[in-house]
Amino acid sequence: MSSINPNEDISELAKQLWALGDPVRLQILRLLPNEPVCHKACNVSKIAEQIGLSQPATSHHLRILRQAGFISNQKKCRDMIYWIDQEAASAVNAQLREVLG
Repeated sequence: MSSINPNEDISELAKQLWALGDPVRLQILRLLPNEPVCHKACNVSKIAEQIGLSQPATSHHLRILRQAGFISNQKKCRDMIYWIDQEAASAVNAQLREVLG
């Protein structure tokens, strides 16, 4: 029988909060849709233009958000598009509420 280690949960939450703790990444999250639909699609070029960063810098921030589980991506509509993973965002929100009481 395996049990979930509370310390591992806290470490994972800390990594996720670190990913959110950057103003650029928060800006990116504000731009992204909640679902992968073409008419709301956000690709690297569109995101970079809206936040005023280069495409490589924007890709770096998107990678951090993706690795933290906050966003998903898929090749669609001729581009790689990004959107917020609502399930993951809700899980982090719940964990943070648990920590804060």
